[in-house]
Amino acid sequence: MGNQRFDVLAFGAHPDDVELSAGGTIAKMVSEGLKVCLVDLTQGELGTRGSADLRMSEAEEAAKILGVDERINLGLKDGFFQCDEASLLEVVRVIRKYRPKVVLANALDDRHPDHGKGAELVYQACFLSGLVKCELKGEDSSLEVHRPDAVYHYIQDYQRVADIVVDISGFEEVKMNSILAYKSQFFDPNSKAPQTPISSPEFLAHITGRSSSMGRECGFEAGEGFEIRRPVGVRSLLDLL
Repeated sequence: MGNQRFDVLAFGAHPDDVELSAGGTIAKMVSEGLKVCLVDLTQGELGTRGSADLRMSEAEEAAKILGVDERINLGLKDGFFQCDEASLLEVVRVIRKYRPKVVLANALDDRHPDHGKGAELVYQACFLSGLVKCELKGEDSSLEVHRPDAVYHYIQDYQRVADIVVDISGFEEVKMNSILAYKSQFFDPNSKAPQTPISSPEFLAHITGRSSSMGRECGFEAGEGFEIRRPVGVRSLLDLL
C-alpha cells in the first residue's frame, strides 16, 4: 500500500460489491477530483462462479474503468470473517494509513451474510481507529489515530429506505461498464457456469431500474442510495433539495 491519503475509502465484502451499489457515486467523485481507494475485504473465493484469481483480475479492470487511485484486498476469509479483534485491527490499520474523510461500507442488512458483517466490521473499525488506546503493533504502531467524518452504507440486494440519494445522472454507463468487468459473475450467454441470483440478464436490468427509481424520487435521472447511523446535519434547510 502507498503512503498517500484518500478522500474516500470504499469498502466491500467482495469484489463487485462497491461497483454494483456505489459505482456511479464513485465515478462521479473521481470526476470531481477526489482521491478514492477501493478496499475489498475478501477475494470472493467462495463464489459459485469464477475463482479468486479471476475475480482479482476483474476487480483491477473495474478499478481502471472507475478511475480510482488504488484498490487493495485485505485477504479476509470469504464467508468466515468475523467482526473480531484481528479483523478490526486490519481495517483500523488501513483507515489510519489512508486517513479518509468519508468511508463507504456494505449494506446494514442484506441477503448475503457477509454484507451485514462487513458493514459492522467497517463501522466499528472507524470508531476504534479514533481511540488513542487502540494500539497497532510493529511498523504500524506509529500510525496516528484517525476517525472518518462519516460512514455511509450503500444499499445492496435488499430494498431499503435510503437516508441519502446521490445523483449519478451521466455516470450510469461507467457504472455498468465497471460491473460488466466481472465477466465471471454476471450474464454471459456463452458461459457454462452454474446460474446464480446475479448471473441473469434480468439482474442487470434490475440494477439499472433501481438507479432510475431511486433517482426519480429526488428528481434525478439516476441515483444511488445510502444509509447513515446518525442524523444528517445541515446548517440550513435550504441546503437540502
